[in-house]
Order: sequence, then C-alpha cells, then structure tokens
Amino acid sequence: MNCKIILFIAMSLDGFIAKPDGDISFLSMVEKEGEDYGYTAFMEGIDTVILGRKTYDKVSSMVPEWNYGDRDVYVLTHTPRPDSGKIKFYSGDLSELTTSLKGRNGKNIFCDGGAETIYRLLQENLIDEIIVSIIPILLGDGISLFKTKLREKKLQLINSKSFEKGLVQLHYKVLS
Repeated sequence: MNCKIILFIAMSLDGFIAKPDGDISFLSMVEKEGEDYGYTAFMEGIDTVILGRKTYDKVSSMVPEWNYGDRDVYVLTHTPRPDSGKIKFYSGDLSELTTSLKGRNGKNIFCDGGAETIYRLLQENLIDEIIVSIIPILLGDGISLFKTKLREKKLQLINSKSFEKGLVQLHYKVLS
C-alpha cells in the first residue's frame, strides 16, 4: 500500500500560519493541559516528515532539542547542507523525492509546512490529505497558508471536530 502525504497545520481564521515576522505565539491561545488536538495519534501513523528550511530553522530556534523521534526528516532547501542524523537536507527534484517516499512500504508522510513547501506540493498534486486546525483569531496580516496563484483544488470533507478552547479542526481528502 502506498503511503500518503498529509498536511497537518494550524492557521488563524483569516488564513495565516504566522504573523508577518514569523511569530506563531497566537497558537498558544488554544493550549489546554492534556489536549494535543489529535497530534499524538496522527504522529503514530507517520514515519517521515517533509518541511521547508525556513520552518525547520524557525522551530529549531524555538525548541533546540526539537526532533521527530526516529522518523526520517527531509528539509527542503535551495542550499545544500550536510545531513544530521535522521535529518536530510534535500535540494533535488521534489516530485522525485515524493514519488520515492510514497512508493515505499511504510507509514504516511507528514508535511509540516511552511507556506512555500505547501504551495509547491499542492501545485504538483502531491498532498493527499489536509488537516487544518483553525485558531479563533483574526491576525489581519501574516504568512498565508495558501499562496495566491494556487490552482483550484477540490476537497472532500473526511471529518470535522470542534474543541472547548474554540479550535475547529477540518480533515479533507484532496480530490484534484
């Protein structure tokens, strides 16, 4: 069975994944002890992570011991870097990488952002499912989850959940 690439991400109600300066502190407004909004269960079905270099750098600077456990991590970058353990810096053809990863036996692939990586994957029809958590805030400006000039994509709702802190999570299958 081929694995899927699944985008699992949070955004403001007006569609921003970060403030203009990259600040993501607004995500903390929905923090609740004992609630991870399905992240742990989601990660149990993941053995590979794809993310952009800016997202990798941002998260690494915030959480120095940050990692994805024993999962393979592919950081998409225009500037080659040496690999570091399970972290592979990839500057080759995105379609070749995803075809190789999706064709292997294994668990699903987690796309952890950012906006440029998501755009590239969607433009090449490489994301199979989208799980987006809507944070109850209007930022007014910032880094948009979906860049302009994205080709139309039809989606099928798989599930929706609402949570006590106001977060609403939508899970879609990408049809085209």
